[in-house]
Amino acid sequence: MPPGVRARARAETTRAILDEARRQLAEQGAAALSLRSVAREVGMVSSAVYRYVASRDELLTRLIVEAYDAVGERAEAARDAGGPPREQWRAVWRAVRDWAREHPAEYALIYGSPVPGYAAPAETIPAAGRVGLVLAGIVGEHGDAGGQESPWPDVLRADLLPGVPPALAVPAIMAWTQLYGTVGFELFGQYENVVDDRDAYFDAVADAAATSVGLD
Repeated sequence: MPPGVRARARAETTRAILDEARRQLAEQGAAALSLRSVAREVGMVSSAVYRYVASRDELLTRLIVEAYDAVGERAEAARDAGGPPREQWRAVWRAVRDWAREHPAEYALIYGSPVPGYAAPAETIPAAGRVGLVLAGIVGEHGDAGGQESPWPDVLRADLLPGVPPALAVPAIMAWTQLYGTVGFELFGQYENVVDDRDAYFDAVADAAATSVGLD
């Protein structure tokens, strides 16, 4: 088999494995994910699947990186659509929420409970930071600290949010946390009998967070 054909065949098989793993993730949850089960469903003997994915942990890592990249791309596209800073901010929040509602199992994988026995490796970090960097970029470019000094010295790593005014660094992290908390509460049913208009409530939280990071 020519090298190009072989590479395409490998890519197609790997994609089939990841797609099946994602389907099982949605049906059974991350803790029940099994390479043997995935191999069976894609028509492979269990020993053959290890030529494409070395372990269950590697499979989880690939799913995690793809999920982080997917929501990160959605957030970046929302920011790049332009508009005043506060509109960009709200658009990014809405993009993350929309992605989560479309992919609840993947959202739970990356922002929900840890998978027993799995520790995410360092290779997940760049993808995991994409949404946070989008929000931090908006704050760094447009946030107004009003000349205030940071009341929280030494709370965060010094180089964590380059370009963000020190007085807005902690509010920026709080806003980032609020985004995922608000989405997670909605996605996992915590707002039942509490919030009637979810869209309006979400926008209200996004706007309050925007105010906290100095976006006029």
